[in-house]
Amino acid sequence: APLTAAHPGESGFNVISDGVEAFGVRLRVVNMAQRSIDAQYYIWHNDLTGNAMYSNLLAAADRGVRVRILLDDLDASGKDDMLQKLDAHPRIEVRLYNPFSNRSFKTDFITDTERVNHRMHTKTLTVDNQVTIFGGRNIGDEYFAASEEVGFSDMDAMAVGPIVNEVSDQFDLFWNSEWVYPVSAFPRDQPITEQDMQAFREQAGQFTVEAQASEYAQIILDSEASDTYSMAQVGFSWSDWFLAYDLPSNAEGGEITAETHLAPRLIQGMDMATTEILIVSPYFVPGEKFTRYLIDRVADGVKVKVLTNSLASNDVGMVHAGYMRYREDLVAGGVEVYEFRALHNIELEEELGRNKIDSQKASLHAKFFGFDHRYLFVGSFNLDARSAIWNTELGAYFAAPKQASEMSAVFDEGIMQFAYRLSLDEDGELIWITLDENGQEVTVDHEPDTSFWQRFNTRILSPLVPEKQL
Repeated sequence: APLTAAHPGESGFNVISDGVEAFGVRLRVVNMAQRSIDAQYYIWHNDLTGNAMYSNLLAAADRGVRVRILLDDLDASGKDDMLQKLDAHPRIEVRLYNPFSNRSFKTDFITDTERVNHRMHTKTLTVDNQVTIFGGRNIGDEYFAASEEVGFSDMDAMAVGPIVNEVSDQFDLFWNSEWVYPVSAFPRDQPITEQDMQAFREQAGQFTVEAQASEYAQIILDSEASDTYSMAQVGFSWSDWFLAYDLPSNAEGGEITAETHLAPRLIQGMDMATTEILIVSPYFVPGEKFTRYLIDRVADGVKVKVLTNSLASNDVGMVHAGYMRYREDLVAGGVEVYEFRALHNIELEEELGRNKIDSQKASLHAKFFGFDHRYLFVGSFNLDARSAIWNTELGAYFAAPKQASEMSAVFDEGIMQFAYRLSLDEDGELIWITLDENGQEVTVDHEPDTSFWQRFNTRILSPLVPEKQL
C-alpha cells in the first residue's frame, strides 16, 4: 500500500530472469497471502517444484486463504485424482480450460480437433489482489533451474499497483467463462473419503519434508531472493502500462482483432519503436508477412535483433523446421538473428557465477521484447502462429528504462557467449558464428551441435510442416 500510494496512477514492474529467484518469489508471495491466491497455468508438473507449490497452496488454504487453480487441460488431463483431492478442500477450487471429454487418451484430438487445438497458454499468479507474477514460466523443475535434464532460460515480471486488478479481472473472465469446467464435474470411480484426504495430507507433508532437505532448497536459501522480506525492498520500475490478453472465447476461433487477440497489440508496440527492436522468442516462425515487416523496419533505420532456439536447444523440432524457411531472408534483409546454444548448464552457470542444479542441456523459453532501450513487453507470447491464432496469451507493455537498457547492453556484449550469430557466406549460404572458450570466433557451416540425422530430418520436414499449427 505505501508503494502504490507513492506512485498514483502507475504500476510497478520487476523483471525476473533467474530461475531460482522466480521460484523463491512465488513461494514467498504464496506464504504471505492473507485472503486469496489465483493461479493460472498451461503446465504444472508433479515434480519437486510443482509439488512444493501444491503443498504451499494447501497450507495457505488451511490458514483461511481462498485458492483458485485454473489449468489448461492439455497437461492436466490424467491428473484428475490429485486435482480432485485438492478441490475437495473447502477453500480450494480447481477448474480446467477447454477440457477433453476422454480424460486418459485425449481422443478429442481425432473427434473434435478444431476445438481442442485451442489451448490456454496464459501464466499468472495473483495474491491478495496486491501482487501478480506473469510471463513465460510454467510450474515445473525445468522452469526454475531445478532440473538435471534441461534448464529453460526464462522470463517473468512481478507487478504491483493497478495492473494487478486488470490481471485479476482477466482471471475472473476465464474462471467464469463457458470454456472452463470444475474438475469436480468429471466422474470418479470412488468418492473422496476423509481417509483419502488424510492420506493426501500426509503425502503432502512428507513431500514438504523431503523438499526442504533437497539440494535445491539450500540453493533457494542461499539466493538473494531469500533475503527479500518486503515489497519495499524490490526494485520496481514505475510506469504507465498496457496489459494485453486473448479472450477465453478464442476457443471458438474467429477473426483476429485488437479487441480479441494479443498479437495485433504487440505489433502496435513494434510500430512505435524508432531505434531498436529486441525479440526473444523460443519458438519463432515469423511467416512471410512478418518477415517482410522486420526487414522493412531495418530499412527504416531500426536495429532489429532476434534470439531464438537453435535446432540443438529447441525442444520442438517441428517448430525449427518452420522457422528455418525464413532465416536466409531475415539475415539478407539486415535482421540480426541469433540462435541459443544448447550448452551444458554447468558451463553457463559458472560463467554467470550462479549456484544451480547441473542440467545436461540448456534451452531458451523466455518470451520478451525490448523497444528503444526503454520499453519492455513481457508475457507468454511466442512469435508463431500457435500463439497468434490458437492459444490464449497474456503480456504487459511497460516502461523500464534501466532494465531495458541493461538487457540490450547484455545482449550486445554477451550474446556470443550463449548463442550463434547467423550470417551468409560469399555464396549466400548460412553460417553460424560463435566464440570458443578462449574468446576466438568459430564458424560452422551447418546446424551446430546436431547429428546428420537431426539435420536431415528437419530439412525434410521444413517444406511439409503446417505453419499455422506451429
